[in-house]
Amino acid sequence: MADASMDIVSTFDKQEVANAVNAAAKEIHNRYDFKGVGASVELTGEVIKMEANSEDRCKAVLDVVQTWLVKRGVSLKHLDLPDGWAPRLSGKEYKLDVPLKEGINQENAKKINKIIRDEGPRGVKTQIQGDAIRATSKSRDDLQAVQKLLKDSDLDDAVNFTNYR
Repeated sequence: MADASMDIVSTFDKQEVANAVNAAAKEIHNRYDFKGVGASVELTGEVIKMEANSEDRCKAVLDVVQTWLVKRGVSLKHLDLPDGWAPRLSGKEYKLDVPLKEGINQENAKKINKIIRDEGPRGVKTQIQGDAIRATSKSRDDLQAVQKLLKDSDLDDAVNFTNYR
């Protein structure tokens, strides 16, 4: 019998992100507390661009976007907000550009490998393949145990499981 395998990746559905940003834009346009503050949000490629006429309103726009992302099932770990972030002043407007991140970087891949090796079932082997990790085992139950282990772990990246065979 062939080994069972799966890929551990960090991806998001681009259409769900677009839907969340569009819904957030609609809510911002209709909400009373955003009237007259020049608040807007748009998705440009892999970056969510927000602007408003005050720093607090810009942060409130981000909060609305985050709410809609969660409602659409997109993890907030895909937002690449640096530590100590703040909207920047550009002319009379405050702007905030939040890039979306996909893929598992080498540092986090090593951390995931260590978690699987230390706490996971013995028969699971892992291999880093670019921005994904391939996990193989003789038992599908072991791979399901790895999925549960990683979902319960506090990782820096949102993880998904693909190519489960």
